[in-house]
Amino acid sequence: MNIHEYQGKALLAEFGVPVPRGRVAFTVEEAVRAAEALGGPLWVVKAQIHAGGRGKAGGVKLARSIDEVRAHAETLLGKTLVTHQTTPAGKVVRRLLIEEGTNIDREYYIGVVVDRGSGRVVMMASSEGGVEIEEVAAKTPEKIVKATIDPATGMMPYQARQLAYAIGIPKSLVNKATNFMLGLYRAFVEKDASLAEINPLVVTKEGDIVALDAKFAFDANALFRHPEITALSDLDEEDPKEVEASKHGLSYIALDGNIGCMVNGAGLAMATMDIIQFYGGRPANFLDVGGGASKEKVTAAFKIILADPQVKGIFVNIFGGIMKCDVIAEGIVAAAREVGLDRPLVVRLEGTNVELGKEILDRSGLSIVSADSMADGAEKIVALVGEGGNEA
Repeated sequence: MNIHEYQGKALLAEFGVPVPRGRVAFTVEEAVRAAEALGGPLWVVKAQIHAGGRGKAGGVKLARSIDEVRAHAETLLGKTLVTHQTTPAGKVVRRLLIEEGTNIDREYYIGVVVDRGSGRVVMMASSEGGVEIEEVAAKTPEKIVKATIDPATGMMPYQARQLAYAIGIPKSLVNKATNFMLGLYRAFVEKDASLAEINPLVVTKEGDIVALDAKFAFDANALFRHPEITALSDLDEEDPKEVEASKHGLSYIALDGNIGCMVNGAGLAMATMDIIQFYGGRPANFLDVGGGASKEKVTAAFKIILADPQVKGIFVNIFGGIMKCDVIAEGIVAAAREVGLDRPLVVRLEGTNVELGKEILDRSGLSIVSADSMADGAEKIVALVGEGGNEA
């Protein structure tokens, strides 16, 4: 789960991490009132979307008067921003962060992630603030330094000091930088984040250290512990199909292909997507209905797939254990009749009640292609979608 910059900064402030004063605005008038309340002479008007690269896309504007604040707010609210982290369709700006100007001297990068290799939290730092960390890693990897944190002790002050010295924080500000990093680490761990990124962290000409940006992502599996984080969710920023899937307890992730997939089991779903790619197709989604889904849950899953206009064909790949093949078949038939099946559908069923499941599909009168194996099903759906459906 992602949150907006202004929400991330509010979270950082709870842990003593310095951030600029700012206010969120949903209308032009709210933006003007926010600027007036903050006081001048310089404000930053920042589009709030769940994507990086906003500045390069024109989503961050400086204003030196209230009239400029108003003009920038009028320009940005309702605008569609396309950045390197959005789809080509971009994201619509529905809220702004109005922030006091900062007297920047130097910029740095600080990020915290879970390193799957070591199984530990790692804090990364770089002197190349304001630059995408992927670009720094590709061109000047030596400018990224890391501290791997022992979960038994948490981040130690000496680790933060080492990072500060390594990226060239002025000696007089190392203690401030240390406190900044320790606060960031506490926020990351206590809120079960999966990513925290401050780009840039800035040293001001007044000698302060401030988070000029804040990007947070949270482990969805831990949200039950954090209703205060769940409350920050902005459904306008989420794929409507993913939102609908979450209501039914389905594991669904939208992709950019054109072959819809419905599978039971995450491993089988990954293998299904791989084999579709192998035969020249492009999966449109990851969708795991789980091991014990009901007919209603399967129906909801099928309808979500059919609601995607990019989907030109559907591959259902079920290995029935706890999940019975006849339940899957009943859900497919119910959804196809309700929504109207107007695309090729290939179904591979194997396991518990497989013969009953196939009989239900055969009796349905729907145009369904049966597959004997996962490879057979993938090959058939790719062929049915055809070359026209495989164009990028």
